[in-house]
Amino acid sequence: MIKINLNNIPLNYDENYLINNISKKLNINKNKIKNIKIIKKAIDARKKPNIFYYLSIAVEFFNTELEKKFKYEKITIDYSGLSYNKINCNKKIIVVGFGPSGMFCSLSLAKMGLNPIVIEQGDSVENRIKKVKDFWEKGKLDTLSNVQFGEGGAGTFSDGKLNTNLKSEICNKVINEFYIHGAPEEILYESKPHIGSDKLCNVVKNIRQDVISMGGTIKFNTKLVNIFLENNKVKSIEVLNTLTNKKTIIDCDFLCLCLGHSARDTFKLLKNLNVNINQKPFAMGVRLEQKAENINKMQYGENYSNFLPTADYKLVTHLNNGRSVFTFCMCPGGMVVASSSNNGEIVTNGMSNFKRDNKYSNSAILVNVMPSDYESDDVLAGIYFQEKYEKLAYNLGGGNFSAPVESVGSFLDNKINNGQCSYLPSYKFANLKNCLPNFVYTSLKEGLNIFRKKYKHFALDDDILIGVETRSSSPITILRDENLESNIKGIYPCGEGAGYAGGIVSSAQDGIKVAQAIYNNLLNKNKN
Repeated sequence: MIKINLNNIPLNYDENYLINNISKKLNINKNKIKNIKIIKKAIDARKKPNIFYYLSIAVEFFNTELEKKFKYEKITIDYSGLSYNKINCNKKIIVVGFGPSGMFCSLSLAKMGLNPIVIEQGDSVENRIKKVKDFWEKGKLDTLSNVQFGEGGAGTFSDGKLNTNLKSEICNKVINEFYIHGAPEEILYESKPHIGSDKLCNVVKNIRQDVISMGGTIKFNTKLVNIFLENNKVKSIEVLNTLTNKKTIIDCDFLCLCLGHSARDTFKLLKNLNVNINQKPFAMGVRLEQKAENINKMQYGENYSNFLPTADYKLVTHLNNGRSVFTFCMCPGGMVVASSSNNGEIVTNGMSNFKRDNKYSNSAILVNVMPSDYESDDVLAGIYFQEKYEKLAYNLGGGNFSAPVESVGSFLDNKINNGQCSYLPSYKFANLKNCLPNFVYTSLKEGLNIFRKKYKHFALDDDILIGVETRSSSPITILRDENLESNIKGIYPCGEGAGYAGGIVSSAQDGIKVAQAIYNNLLNKNKN
């Protein structure tokens, strides 16, 4: 196959259009083309209102000798997933958490023949969906199984974004595995691929079933409560069945801590065990909800085509005070949702389904927070910093997980403070200054004004800010060596909660790397 790049492709193209275009470009009869496959697709909106697609296409000919005639890049499309030679081993490998890093760590270990035991304090995705729906509709929070905790991790109730700045063979395999397990084909070629929360749940379930079919064990409603050491090495763990309240000791040779950024109880446990932890910067702010139509106009022009997907954006500005204000986790055609994991705290996030067809779009607007802002040298001070403002937001909203919200006009210019937003379970108009650090509040005001001047239709007076967004990333790093092992032998910190990832793909990649580190460890021992 050869790779051909096509520019200025109309928004309403079909396969026949592409084949005709390719045959003209190659100066051959189109009947000689056996098959075409889109391998990259991106929007070119530089010359509004003339907006086109840019496509990279793999072309296959009936006569394989024909491709030698052309000087285009020769390529082979590989949509295969992870593959390993199996290894015989009787070691107990436990994976804590079944978010992206835990899913791909356990999937890799299962493919290696290492029969991982996965413990997840939350529910299976089927039961988790019911509990999250109950929370959003009735304000009834399950602190063990919610938007943050449970099968699939926090990303399950977000957007399933797969875009990443990382470029590696492992990342390609991650995308392929999602496709193999039921994600839409578009993730293979879109420049900003996403699965959508509605489809991601089924994909997560399929990965779980695959792990089990290859010898893995998955225990839901099972919480890690203690780790026992011997000679500075993990020996066993204690788990709590949250349904029966029964505790069990499980022998353990390798402990993969595939934690989310909200695993606060586990962070405290690790601190007490003298696992090396450092403070880490994160970001906090609010979530901005706007009409999707206005973002479409901002990105595509006033008279945009209905063939275009719901528009997104990614904005950043660097202020003179040394802070940055930036957008994060932008959800086109989505909704703002309650994402609390503890009672008495408000945490917001955004989500959207695969079609992204809701009338609103939303994004976090964040300010960088440094360890020097934490007011303490405690390694968990960033967590306490988050908790402080999550509790202030809860009180400001009036309780029962009602979020404090404010119109952009009120936030910036003390204009009328009313309007509507999609946040569930409920919201209350308030002054967001009262649930934000002053440096975050002043930076947000300056940053929003800069964005409003630069981008028409962005952050209009009647758009809504929802407080607070605090869980953009983990405020700690659990240190590990070149073999990905902590200072306690046998413990492998992994993923976003451990401070080594920032999204689904990077978390999945880190889970795979940890599995490979254990695999290499076992291979070396077998050789010796």
